[in-house]
Amino acid sequence: MTVSSIRALYNVVSCSLYFCTGCYGDEKNFLALVMNPSFLSEGSEGQSLVDDPIEDWFFLPSEVNGPQKLEESLVHQDAEDKGKLKSKLVSAWNSVKYGWSWKQKSKFSKSSPVIMLGKSFELKDQEERERFRCSFTSLLWLTYRRGFPPLPGGFLTTDSGWGCVLRTGQMLLAQGLLLHLMPPGWTWSASQHAVKDDMDLLASSSERELCFNDSTEKRARRLSLDSHLDRPMEATHRRVVRWFTDNPTAPFGIHSLVELGKSSGKKAGDWYGPSIVAHILRKAVAASADVPNLVVYVAQDCTIYLEDVKRLCERPAPQSWKSVIVLVPVRLGGQDLNPSYITCVKKLLTLESCIGIIGGKPKHSLFFVGFQDDHLLYLDPHYCQPTVDTKKLNFSLESFHCKYPRKMSFTRMDPSCTIGFYAKGQKDFEAMCTAVNEALSTSAETYPMFIFVEGKSQEEEDARIISTNNITYIQRESEREKMVTSNSMDEFVLL
Repeated sequence: MTVSSIRALYNVVSCSLYFCTGCYGDEKNFLALVMNPSFLSEGSEGQSLVDDPIEDWFFLPSEVNGPQKLEESLVHQDAEDKGKLKSKLVSAWNSVKYGWSWKQKSKFSKSSPVIMLGKSFELKDQEERERFRCSFTSLLWLTYRRGFPPLPGGFLTTDSGWGCVLRTGQMLLAQGLLLHLMPPGWTWSASQHAVKDDMDLLASSSERELCFNDSTEKRARRLSLDSHLDRPMEATHRRVVRWFTDNPTAPFGIHSLVELGKSSGKKAGDWYGPSIVAHILRKAVAASADVPNLVVYVAQDCTIYLEDVKRLCERPAPQSWKSVIVLVPVRLGGQDLNPSYITCVKKLLTLESCIGIIGGKPKHSLFFVGFQDDHLLYLDPHYCQPTVDTKKLNFSLESFHCKYPRKMSFTRMDPSCTIGFYAKGQKDFEAMCTAVNEALSTSAETYPMFIFVEGKSQEEEDARIISTNNITYIQRESEREKMVTSNSMDEFVLL
């Protein structure tokens, strides 16, 4: 083994140990270290990591156009191999870091209810506790993946290190689709046959053993019946999972979302904000033939224009309204979350129409689904898992469901987020508006998180003018290009 090989191996092991001890907080630092020329060479040992550019390594050219010299081909091949190595290292780091942490149990109190997507669970009661476990495990958990076909415009085969907001967006959309296609109260049948208690409730060992034995016996009695009754729903469940598969044909897979993000000036490896992801999801649903009775509406400037929603959902008689997912991008403060909005966020999560929040901590996206006291309940997309071949008849579903509920303090919540709601029909939408307005009244002392307004948005009026005036259309497109390239803070109206 050469000196260079020994040095490279030493650096890889050293940086892995460094990250595992928690000294580095996010992927950016890791990528900076990988980009340092001294990482895989003997020179430049004193170079600063901060000065090393990392933005463009994801986008090295994937093919050579026309005849090239041998040296250029070798340089290109070296760059591509280097990019793939970095991608694998980021993926490995996430697997190590989150592989150790995601199975750690969060503490849950018996004295306070857990609220999750419109449902309340009293954990002091064993049946309620079991109901919460089944409901949580039934949520679709969509995480970083590795080993899928290369993404558009490059050779990336993993989204580890940059795709977390896309993944939380997928989870929100998946929850809306489950509400759209499954009967009320549906839970994944496999989640009812778990043989291990996955929550820490600070109970005595004898109490836990007694509860565990009782619940195991009840689950065993249900197994035979459930396996027959749930077959049609299980087929739909698997169909929804396939829609999020990591391949170019899946309508809501990472490949489709990256492709749709190009019109917003994004490409694979870029950071996607919650607002841009909301619009990508809208385009994905509009482009899919799998859900013809569902539309997505994205609020503009923290405003839901009821006339715009009506236009999207209405169909000629005797057809009924289309179902609608309403996405509201907001920014609840400046650099930090404004504490005055915490009560309002809690109120929204108690609504049955709420399908979750694309949010997280700074530079660390999470999918918020509920809360207990002053802590948010979430699903974390950062655990990097191998890609699953969903073309197989009975592919494994285990990696698409998480059985470890996690919590974090409201005070750590990033102010940039997108809140989602689902309404199955016109009456449901009207009821949703009433319930959401009531919840928003808790933030009226500061400034409402968002509002409902009768009439059409200015963008809708512009679209009407565009249809009759091509010059106006060209001007509007130039304005949009300027908006796309602006700072990410411009995606939101500051409250």
